Amino acid sequence: MKQAQFVARHQANWAALGQWLHTPAHKRERRHAERFAALYRQLCHHLALARRRGYSPQLLAQLEQLMQLGHAELYRTPPVPWYRLPLFLLVQFPRTVRAHHGAMLVASVLFWGPLLATLALLQWRPELADTLLDSQTLAQMEKMYDPTAERLGRDSGSDWQMFGFYIYNNISIGLRTFASGLLFGIGALVILLFNGITIGSAAGHLTATGAGAPFWEFVSSHAPWELTAIVLAGGAGLQLGMRVLAPGQLSRGQALAQAGRDGAVIILGVVVMLLLAAFIEAFWSAQTVIPAGVKYAASALGWLLVAAWLLLGGRGDGRAH
Repeated sequence: MKQAQFVARHQANWAALGQWLHTPAHKRERRHAERFAALYRQLCHHLALARRRGYSPQLLAQLEQLMQLGHAELYRTPPVPWYRLPLFLLVQFPRTVRAHHGAMLVASVLFWGPLLATLALLQWRPELADTLLDSQTLAQMEKMYDPTAERLGRDSGSDWQMFGFYIYNNISIGLRTFASGLLFGIGALVILLFNGITIGSAAGHLTATGAGAPFWEFVSSHAPWELTAIVLAGGAGLQLGMRVLAPGQLSRGQALAQAGRDGAVIILGVVVMLLLAAFIEAFWSAQTVIPAGVKYAASALGWLLVAAWLLLGGRGDGRAH
C-alpha cells in the first residue's frame, strides 16, 4: 500500500487519539477510555507497518511522537482522588503500619532507647554534653531556648519562613531514613540511633542547665507527630532492609517490590504527619503568648490521637487487618 493511501485510511483515528491525549484529564469522558486503549494499540501496529514499509521519516516521526504520548498516558500512575485521602489516612495507612509491627517495635527501641538513656545520663553527668554535642551547637541551643526570647526554638525567621524550613528539614529526614533501609537496614538503624542520641542530648543538656522549661514548652505540642513519624519512617526502612536480607519464598526482587509498596504507603502517611508537625512547630510551638499548660494539654491530646489512630485505624470495617 502506498503511503498516501495508508495515511488517508488511518488519519482520522490518529487525529481522534491525538485529540484525546491533548484533552485535560478532568474533561475526558470516562466511557471513551476503552476506545483510547484500542486506538493506541492500533497506532502501535500502524507504526510497525510504517517502519517495515519504509514510509517517510516525517510520517514515522509523527506516529512515534503520538505513540510516546499514548504510552505515557497509558502507563502513568493515576492521581489519587482527593476524596480518597481520608480513607487512606484513616484506614490504609494505620493498617499498613500495624502489618509491620515487628519492624516498628524495633525502630521504637532504637530511637527511644538512646533518647531516654541520654536524657537521663546528662542529669547525672551534665559535663558529658560536651562529648555528645559540639560547643557551637550547645551555645545555639541555649540561645534558642532563652526564657526571655521573643520566639522559642529559633533565633531568626518569620513563622512562614520557619514553616518552609521545618517542612524541608523534617521531610528530608523522613525520606532519608526510609531510603537508607536499602543498605540492608543498616542506614535506617544508624539514623534512628543518631537522632535518638542527638535529641536526647539536647533535651538532657537544656534540662540539666535550667533551660528545660522553655525547651519542653516548645517541643511538647509537635513532638507526638514529628517523633512518631521518624520512628515510622525508620520502621519502614528496616522492613525494606529485612526484605533484601531475607526475601523468604519470594525472589529478592519480588520481596523488595512488595516492601517498597508497603513502604510507599507508610512514607506517604509519614509526610502528612511531618507537614502537620511543621505547621504546629512554626505557628504554635514558638509562640510565647500561649501558656505552657495549654501546650502541654495539646501535647497530651496529640499523643492520644496518634496512639488511637495507629492502633485503631482501619479496624472494624469487615476486612482483614
